[in-house]
Amino acid sequence: MNPNLSLVDPAGLAPLSPGPNEIRLLVAHGDNLSRAGLQALLDDEPDIVVAGSAGDGEAVIAEVERVHPDVVLIDSGLPGVDAVEVTRTIIAEPGISRVHVVVLGDSDADEEVLASLRAGASGFLPSETEAVALVAAVRAVAAGEAAVSPAVVRRVISELAARPDPGLPGPEQLDELTPRELEVMGLVAGGLSNDQIADHLVISRATAKTHVSRALYKLHARNRAQLVTLAYETGLVQPRQPAVDGFGETAAIVAA
Repeated sequence: MNPNLSLVDPAGLAPLSPGPNEIRLLVAHGDNLSRAGLQALLDDEPDIVVAGSAGDGEAVIAEVERVHPDVVLIDSGLPGVDAVEVTRTIIAEPGISRVHVVVLGDSDADEEVLASLRAGASGFLPSETEAVALVAAVRAVAAGEAAVSPAVVRRVISELAARPDPGLPGPEQLDELTPRELEVMGLVAGGLSNDQIADHLVISRATAKTHVSRALYKLHARNRAQLVTLAYETGLVQPRQPAVDGFGETAAIVAA
């Protein structure tokens, strides 16, 4: 644990100078002990630096603007401005919109999960997620992937297909995508990373990444998790049993 970091008081956290491969993380939780535990766990990883912490929604937004993290880990029960609104605010702010948000919450609360993903969160994990899966999720979203536990995926995919968000693009907007981009979007919804998409389609990783980026741009999607929600809400992909991807049984790239 970095001795210069306070586990409780966010005011005592000074901006750090990250290494070239370090992930800057901000931890937001209303309970001091839980926040301290998450900080200690994640800051112990060699490639993760806990650059800040916050105990309520207003403090999260201020800290994001101050420390410029790569990933924000937010407890869904955060006091003050709730986690969904905090996520929406972060994603909508041009200066900090590159930040990836992971929400920790109740995987049985379908509305909470849907609202978080629709607001732009890159991941949603149960509060009881094991340490190894939590660390892997932080790394995944920092790399531009989506991280949602299989339990969460199973619960919300049918809801995504049955109750599309009227504020998101409709099926007609899929017409803007090329056949290859539609295919890649379906593979993203199937839980494949850029490397796996490249292998599946026998193309380079750079080409796969370009197809994903173009689909995101054309559909005005914020991240891969939102691209997945659009795949189900527009009917491009039909619900079926989720598959588990590369980082364990308790947390996976959003998959179907």
